[in-house]
Amino acid sequence: MNALSPRNALFHPFHLCAPHTLEALLARYDAVHFRDYMALRLTPLMGTTAYQDRMGDDHPMLVTSGRLVQGYPVSGPLDDTAVTAIDRDLSDSRWRTLFHDGLRNDRRFQRGLFDLTHAMRIGSSLVPGPAALLRLLEPNRAAALYNVALVQRLAKPTLTLDEAYQFEYGLALLKTAAAQVYTIRLSRAHNLVPVTDSHTHHVLLSRTLAREGIDLAHESIGASVGAPLSQHTSGLHE
Repeated sequence: MNALSPRNALFHPFHLCAPHTLEALLARYDAVHFRDYMALRLTPLMGTTAYQDRMGDDHPMLVTSGRLVQGYPVSGPLDDTAVTAIDRDLSDSRWRTLFHDGLRNDRRFQRGLFDLTHAMRIGSSLVPGPAALLRLLEPNRAAALYNVALVQRLAKPTLTLDEAYQFEYGLALLKTAAAQVYTIRLSRAHNLVPVTDSHTHHVLLSRTLAREGIDLAHESIGASVGAPLSQHTSGLHE
């Protein structure tokens, strides 16, 4: 394990953050670490799109000074340990309720998973964003059975409309849980404090850490500069 200062933060779950968030993080931490974009390989023939941009592209001096650290790869197929961890989240009724509530009530969480400002492609159909969201928010989805294997089976071009909605919701679950797996791995491997400006991602991580008995301090920072940090350890969120 690298002997880094406890004042080193890992921003999660995204590979980029807003300028005011970066400013607030740099005011509180010696360095802020960023993962690369997460492009998941679901099957040999299908995966999510990869983007090569990094936070340091617009802040080269911060990279040179060591205050911004990047280059943690999180793309490719999921290993067996990650699949097991994701399946535990997806079978946890409390975690699933937090996810569904966030999707319904947290606009930022919605935007991180779906582009609802334009028509969405659901299977072979183009559906207006608001109409697609209504289908995705159907209450039965919060309790529907999901696991990695099911999402992989649905990752194919020929789906009915109902199956396509099932896939889109499952993919959103999988991406959220997978990003969380990498957050925990990177934080523990490099002695980093996971910090986010997304309330829903913070409470989801809190739930997983409490359920798994993982002692990992983690914090959330308000969206506006100067907003207070909310600090937690896993034991507070069972």
